[in-house]
Amino acid sequence: MSQTRAKRGVELGFLDGLIGFRLRLAQVSLFEDFERALRPFDITPTRFGALVLIEANSGLSQMQLAKAIRLDRSTLVALLDHLEGKGLVKRRPSPTDKRTNELVLTDEGRKLLTKAKRRVQEHEKRLFGKLSASDRAELKRMLEAVSTYKRL
Repeated sequence: MSQTRAKRGVELGFLDGLIGFRLRLAQVSLFEDFERALRPFDITPTRFGALVLIEANSGLSQMQLAKAIRLDRSTLVALLDHLEGKGLVKRRPSPTDKRTNELVLTDEGRKLLTKAKRRVQEHEKRLFGKLSASDRAELKRMLEAVSTYKRL
């Protein structure tokens, strides 16, 4: 019996050799730990990512945010409605294009994001702390290479 089967109780067969399958398992573990870490703030990975991008790019348009985190328009609107409803983000008309909304964090959004970032740093340390700095850098480089793949 393979070590994988001993751990899971199921032989993985073809899946055992697929990098994508391993990435999916890693993603599930990451999201579960992330969700537990940020549960008190009602912040999902997508909400956290949106808040960080808005903080780093004050005045970011809704379309720029959607493109950056790869969300369709209706999902983005629901996300922003939630963040705005919680008083974390404000939409304001662009001074240069009245058809476009700019996004900014509120004071409450900044406060919450400061606390959430600390929790996310602890989460990252918990999940990746056993890797050396060079291994983390290499993993990040490899994931960036895969995540920037564009279909022709």
